[in-house]
Amino acid sequence: MTVRVRFANLNSATRSVTLDAPICATVILAEIAEDLVRAVLADHPDEKTISLLAISVSHLEEHWDVQLELPLGLKDEARRPGTKKGMARWAADCAVDRIRDRFGWDAVGYGSVALEISVPFPTSSASSPKRTCDHLSGGKHA
Repeated sequence: MTVRVRFANLNSATRSVTLDAPICATVILAEIAEDLVRAVLADHPDEKTISLLAISVSHLEEHWDVQLELPLGLKDEARRPGTKKGMARWAADCAVDRIRDRFGWDAVGYGSVALEISVPFPTSSASSPKRTCDHLSGGKHA
């Protein structure tokens, strides 16, 4: 994943990370992007205004197999799809996809956006990736 931040004075900074293991939940992508942006902001404490925030993800796969993992207390255990927490996050993404299939994209979003609470990330429900669970049933949900 790569994050590019451009500031109001047109200076920009880029941060990227390559993960050791695959991930399977939208919230994990958001957490990683937030960590990268916070690293950029920590390196540029005098910058107050962001004029561009670009997030890029590569090596996406539609079909993948989950290898169950032992709870070893690894630093990134919550992000690994084969752990108990990783599987729960993936199941939550699938549930959100099914709700949006049935009731429309705006049926589920971020509470902070709906309540107009100021938070640094994300700014709208439309900013999250769509269709995380399509590979389960050939692109259609039950």
